[in-house]
Amino acid sequence: MNGEERRKAILFKLKNSISPISASTLATDFSVTRQIIVADIALLRASGIPISAKNRGYILDGKNEGLRKRIAVKHGKEEVSNEFYAIVDNGGKIIDVIVEHPVYGRISAELNISSRYDADEFVKKITQAGVNPLSLLTEGLHIHTIDVKDENTFKRITDKLSELGILIESD
Repeated sequence: MNGEERRKAILFKLKNSISPISASTLATDFSVTRQIIVADIALLRASGIPISAKNRGYILDGKNEGLRKRIAVKHGKEEVSNEFYAIVDNGGKIIDVIVEHPVYGRISAELNISSRYDADEFVKKITQAGVNPLSLLTEGLHIHTIDVKDENTFKRITDKLSELGILIESD
């Protein structure tokens, strides 16, 4: 992918995100350095695209960031894809995963999953690496921070997770 294609892809991600995206996340997504992403953002801004830098990353100016919610779920490794699909198919973005370990305390990891493609890539990575999801440290019980555009979107997600039998609690 050349620079122009990457900048178009960055703009596409920003247009389809309800929350800021960090330069580090974009760098990982496009297999380039963070500095290249910073330069790409500068070029996009110079071309007249209104991009703001927030403390959590880049977002298009005037874009409603929506709502940030938390859900507690419990399931095994085989349900990861179904959980992710239930969230992204209903308009949510999975920001992170958090577990409360009895010895180490709170452990979290950034996910930034906003599509089935992202979900499939995550599952592929853990499968290829031969590792378990963080949630298995706590027998499948974990929390996700998710971004949604409104309460109706959040309700659709929690309804679907309840239907799957994995929702424990939502805020």
